[in-house]
Amino acid sequence: MKNILKLLWLVPFCLLAIGLASCGGNTTDEVQTQMNNTYVQISAAEAKALMDSEKDYVIIDARTQEEYDAGHIPGAVLIPEYEIADRAESKLPDKNQLILVYCRSGRRSKIASQALVDLGYTNVKEFGGIIDWEYETVK
Repeated sequence: MKNILKLLWLVPFCLLAIGLASCGGNTTDEVQTQMNNTYVQISAAEAKALMDSEKDYVIIDARTQEEYDAGHIPGAVLIPEYEIADRAESKLPDKNQLILVYCRSGRRSKIASQALVDLGYTNVKEFGGIIDWEYETVK
């Protein structure tokens, strides 16, 4: 009988602990919003279709100056991946504008794209590397 009374005494404390644990924290919607705070990866063909159909977009080349000079997509703005945090806001004032990002192979463009999202840009699409670009380039 004493063991049962001891267990019954613990029930309110357990319920209180469970109730407190369920208060606060993130709701499912908040967690989902945080998880969606990322860029969208698209193919080179999808990027080309956007370039052909959209008017208000910017193309970011996340490579080095030397790589850019060797050949780049027409109209691309050079912002090396390692300079995104310092130069994005001056070069990209509209955080809702469509931003298409590429590099040589896709690694740096992914880093640059996530950095843009982390800075508050909302419409970032990463399309890999110029090595997969089958369309026009300029020097």
